[in-house]
This record gives sequence, C-alpha cells and structure tokens, in this order.
Amino acid sequence: MTQPETGPAPSMAGPQSPEASPAAPAAPAPAAASASPTAGSGSRSRRGEPRTYDFRRPTKLSREHVRVLQIAQEAFARQATTILTTFLRAGARLELATIEQQSYDDYLATLPSPVFISTFTLEPLAGKGLLAYPLDIAMATVDHMLGGSGRAAQPNRPMTAMETAITNHLLSRLLDEFAASFASITEIQPALNGFEYNPQLAQAAAGSDTVMVATFSMAVGAREGDATLVLPFSSFAQALNNAASPQLSETALAKRRRAAEALTARLNLVPVDVSVRFAPLSVSSADLLSLAVGDVLLLRHPPDAPLEVTTNDVTFAYAIASNHRRRLAATIVPTPYAAAKDTA
Repeated sequence: MTQPETGPAPSMAGPQSPEASPAAPAAPAPAAASASPTAGSGSRSRRGEPRTYDFRRPTKLSREHVRVLQIAQEAFARQATTILTTFLRAGARLELATIEQQSYDDYLATLPSPVFISTFTLEPLAGKGLLAYPLDIAMATVDHMLGGSGRAAQPNRPMTAMETAITNHLLSRLLDEFAASFASITEIQPALNGFEYNPQLAQAAAGSDTVMVATFSMAVGAREGDATLVLPFSSFAQALNNAASPQLSETALAKRRRAAEALTARLNLVPVDVSVRFAPLSVSSADLLSLAVGDVLLLRHPPDAPLEVTTNDVTFAYAIASNHRRRLAATIVPTPYAAAKDTA
C-alpha cells in the first residue's frame, strides 16, 4: 500500500505546479534559520567575553552595592581630576570604568610588574586599601611637580626618598578627597601606609579575601593607563547594606518594632540551666589521675564567702546556702566586691 501512494506523486507534480506556487515562498526558511546563529553570535559579542566565575566565592556585591559605590567612586574621580590638574599644572583625567568583586590573589595577578602601589589604612575600619597605577605615570607626576614637562622617558625603578616625599603630598590630598567622597557610606580617616612596586609583595589583604576593585582610566599629559582602587569588602559590607537599604515607611517600622517585642518576650521564656557552685579548684594532672575513693579534696573556698551562681560557666550572681519549705535553696546576696566597696 505504501508504493501506490508514493509512486503517483511524481506524475502529479506537473498538474499541481500552479497550486504549488503559493508554497514557493517557504523556501527561504532554511536561510532564516541559518541566519539566527549569526544574530546570536552578534548579541554575545556585544555582551563581551566570557568571564570566570568561582563558585567557592559567590558574588557578594549586589546591584544596590554597586550603585552606591559607583556614586562615591565617580565623585572621587571628579575631585581627583581637579587635584591632579591643580598639582601637576597639566592636563589630567581620572574616569571610573568598572567596579568588580575579586579575590585579592586574582587581582594581584592582573597587575604588571613593576607597578606603583600605595597602601593605606582605613581607620576606624579594619583592613587596608590599595591604589595602583602605572609606574611611568607615577614618575611623570613627580616630573610635573618639579616643573618638568613629563614627556621625557621615565625611569623604570623604585622612587628615591625625595620622589617618595613629593608623591606623599599628592597622595595624601587624594586620600582626603577619597574620604570625603565616601562620607555618605561611612566615616573613614585614610592614612598612607607605604609604597610597593612588586604586586606580590603588596600586603594589603589575605590572598583569599574578597575585595572591591574600582578600575579608572587615568591620563596625565600624553600618558594614559589604568588605575585601580581596591577596598576590602568585609570592612565595608555593613556600611554598604545601610547605604543601599531604602528608607522604611512608618508601617514597616511598626512591624519591626512588634517583631522585636515578640522576640524579646519569647527570649524571656527560654529555660536556662543555672548552677550554684563553690569556687573552681585547680589540681595537677597527677593528682587528678591518682584520686581514689575516700580521698579528700581541699576546696579552698573561704567559709564566709558566698557561692557562685553560674550559667554556661559565666558567673552572674552570688548566693549563700539556705532552705525553703524543707528544700535546699540558695539566697542571692550582693556581690562580694560591691559589699567591700560599700564598707570602705
């Protein structure tokens, strides 16, 4: 039965050709299908190259965090541009490019060697910050501040003591603007900690620590390069959360208050194990191992001293042995130190 159905098809192709003509426009469909990968590849190229994602270090910078940081870093870039132009008396530019989260080791791997690195403290926050930019730009800034043009070939070496002192003055001014730009996030008082030229010797954080890396495009005169400002995420995490959270409405604040009151009421009902004990006694390992039935341990607890009332090995009150309705009890008494103070 299959052959009679398939056989006559070729002979009927001629008479049906006028009817087949409307289906002719369907032929370009394969071309459209083949064009779709091209469009997809174009969209991928617009999104940029693939980037490595470490699942052991999940992303901690949320979109709100990046927005808050972007506002502060852009303000710093504008002020830094003014400071550089004023100090160097030459055209200078600092523009924010990206803000990323990386491990400190991964960041150091992106730096060339040698490179100019300055580390600074972040009092009262823990940790250190880091500012890095090309060494030839750092040398050119010294040249400009000494009255030069900055166009000559710059030495590829560590700075001398005089060059370091001149650069300190410029960086201290930049750090003041950095603190002012971050005032909306948290109050900090950055101070220069030191210079380094080998990235592997820059001890600003542990290798596995998560850091926030802001990349700037930097230009001093005719010289251009990338500058990076690195901050420890753990030190700024709470401040970023506070700055990124929107203002709560009165209804939301009332809900939080009720939740806090309910939590406090529940905590007051949690049972806690309490012990009344003599003062702890220290014995040697030999004495402890040689204990036998009938041995006597001297507690060295003064007869008139109260007992300790403890929970989880924390003494929070004192008591004396008593009885209540034919049961052994403990009567809470003043702290011995407080009693001695009152007597004095």
